[in-house]
Amino acid sequence: MPQVRVVDEKGLQLGVMEIVDAIRTAKERGLDLVEITASVNPPVCKIIDYGKFLYQKEKKAKEQSKTHKVEVKNIRLSFNIAEHDLEMKAAQAQKFLEKGDRARVEIVLRGREKAFAHLAKQKLETFKTYIKIPTNVDQPVTREPRGFYLLLSKGK
Repeated sequence: MPQVRVVDEKGLQLGVMEIVDAIRTAKERGLDLVEITASVNPPVCKIIDYGKFLYQKEKKAKEQSKTHKVEVKNIRLSFNIAEHDLEMKAAQAQKFLEKGDRARVEIVLRGREKAFAHLAKQKLETFKTYIKIPTNVDQPVTREPRGFYLLLSKGK
């Protein structure tokens, strides 16, 4: 006869029993015998209300799906961006940061614009001032082949 390790509804070990005896014990208590872990030898079963067990499992799965996965959102600026457009992009970045995401702000330089790198850095610094909420600079203004970028996250 197959045997299982039985745990009762209060969490107390009842020991290793034959499966028929375990089912009988569960029925006497008006509950169900639910297999918790099948990978061990003998399998672990618990005497609980099966409906309540399913509800708890569903609740746990729903809670895990609620957690927000942090993404890195890209915001691309051009070298000749107007002041108002810069403010609008900053507002967009602020929305991302408020949701808990990180914002990667990049400014792309093309052709002769590469000669004015100091102005591009200055634009990124100006961009930071337009964001109203406290922010952390995860990565300061960094040079890359096509321009500069900055990585921001929500501050405390």
